[in-house]
Parts: sequence; structure tokens; C-alpha cells
Amino acid sequence: MMQAWAVDRPGPIDSGPLRKVRRPVPEPGPGEVLVKVEACGICRTDLHLSEGDLPPKHPGVVPGHQAVGTVVDGGTADRFATGDRVGIAWLRGTCGVCEFCRAGSENLCPRSTYTGWDADGGFAEYAVVPQDYAYALPTDRPAEELAPFLCAGIIGYRSLLRANLPPGGRLGIYGFGSSAHLTAQLATAQGAELFVVTRGEKNRGLARELGAAYVGDRPPVPLDSAIVFAPAGDVVPHALEALKPGGTVAVAGIYLSDVPVLNYERHLFHERDLRSVTSNTRRDGEELFRLLARLPIAAHTTVVPFDAVDRALADVAHGRASGSLVAVLAG
Repeated sequence: MMQAWAVDRPGPIDSGPLRKVRRPVPEPGPGEVLVKVEACGICRTDLHLSEGDLPPKHPGVVPGHQAVGTVVDGGTADRFATGDRVGIAWLRGTCGVCEFCRAGSENLCPRSTYTGWDADGGFAEYAVVPQDYAYALPTDRPAEELAPFLCAGIIGYRSLLRANLPPGGRLGIYGFGSSAHLTAQLATAQGAELFVVTRGEKNRGLARELGAAYVGDRPPVPLDSAIVFAPAGDVVPHALEALKPGGTVAVAGIYLSDVPVLNYERHLFHERDLRSVTSNTRRDGEELFRLLARLPIAAHTTVVPFDAVDRALADVAHGRASGSLVAVLAG
């Protein structure tokens, strides 16, 4: 048997939608490996799932999709051996044959499945993952440092690609949580000038620490690109209005409240682009981990005990968290 956190009844996080449960250790199916979880990052998507913004795909699902652990049972899989360190990320499966998969856009696969939504995830002592959707991870960095990159990092990387930032350009970041602070480091490492709009003094302090040229409520100069990480649709018009002609806004979240009515001339004219970000491809993750091997990018983490996952999600909901929260399992 193992311990896990399951979504009992979706609702406001303060109402206790997550419940600590005991379940049998899962067995790997064909092509899957069983992983003993060392650490699992806590993502805003887990909050959306717990609160019902993303309706759970089945009752009692175990969230968590930024898990780092060790293979303890390879089953019939042949890509990993017992003892290998692997990462379990959000994207769990695609069909491989649809027009999107064949075109290299597997993130748009209509039959895609996701860790901690379609199948149980990493808020547990053990988890299974299809070998083709696991990432081989280095062993020279602590698990809690690697975990945030498995979703916050990968989605941030894809968002940066979608934002069409020119070399040395001005990038606006709206909201400065786990994904944003990793994306900021990626962008500045590649020469970008960073402008951050966020609430909360902790987040503002972290943005300054990471070298932002401006931290406040409204960028003082026109931006080449912007990424909206805040799950608030009313931020989108402000981000569009801050762009120079030909600029791009990428919306990074899986959930966004309604976007207000846009004024064509003020928000979209002069060939401003508004783009969404949908999940990621495995190639995005592989490219990110290659960059991590040579760029000075690190997650600013707050480690929480496994027993405090529910309280950590409440901290995310109420803006008390800064950087990345990671649950660490003992033993």
C-alpha cells in the first residue's frame, strides 16, 4: 500500500477538496514503468483540478505532474532500467497517427492524455508512466530542483517560443509564479530585457532578484513580446496594449477567466498577434533539458512535506507562494 492525495470532491481549496488516502501500489502496464517518487512540484493546474475549473476525468484522481523519481519496476518496458532517475510530466499519451501528431504538433492531438488528470499522478509515493513519455533526468541535481522544470519549465519554454521574442528584445511577463520565474531566466540568458507586471511583494522581489529591468503595474516602454501567466483574462488587453506594432502576446495558462471585449484599434491593429499555448510536445521538454545543461537557470523552490500538499495548494490560491513549491517524500 502507499499514501496519495486524491481529489475527493472538487471545490474551493479551503473547503478541503483533497483527501489523503491509502491505495495499492500501482502495477506497470505494457510499456510502462513504476516510479518511486522522490519529489513532485505543485502546479496551479493541480489547483484548477482540485477546485473544479478543470473537471476531473474520473473520481478520486491523484493530481501531480512534475514528479521526479527512480524506476523500481520496468515491467515490459526497455527504455529504462531499474535505478534510473526519470521525470513524469503533464503530457502522458498521444495517438501518434492523427494529422497533428504526424505534423509534429502532438500537443494538439485530440486523443492526448495527461498525468494527474486522465490518470493518477505524482502526489503519491509511487506512480506509473508510459516509458515513451518519461524524461531521463540527471542524477547530479536534487529532485526538488528538477521537479518544477517538468511542467512550469516546459510550458514556459513553449510559451517563450510562441511569443516570438526577437533576439535581445523586450519581454513582458504578466504574473510571476513558478513558470514565469523559470521563463524569465531562460529569456534573460538569451539576451532579453525583462519587464514584469505582478502583484505581491514576494513575487516582485524575486523578479528584481532575477534581473528584471522593470517591475510594476505598466511597462514604461513598448514591448516586443509578452507572456500572460496570470489566469486572469482581464490582463490580456493590457498586455496587447503594451506591445509595439508587430508584437505578440502568448497566453500560457491551461485555464483563463473570460477575456474582456477588445478594441480593435487599441489592442490588435498594427499586426499585433494574440496566441494561446496548449500543453507541450515531448520535443519541447527534451530541448529544455538540453538548455538546462549549459545555462545558469535554477528553480527558486520552497520545499514542503508530503503531508502539506493541500496547504501548499492553498498558498498558491491565495498568492502566498513565491517561486516553485515542491513536495518532498521522505525515504
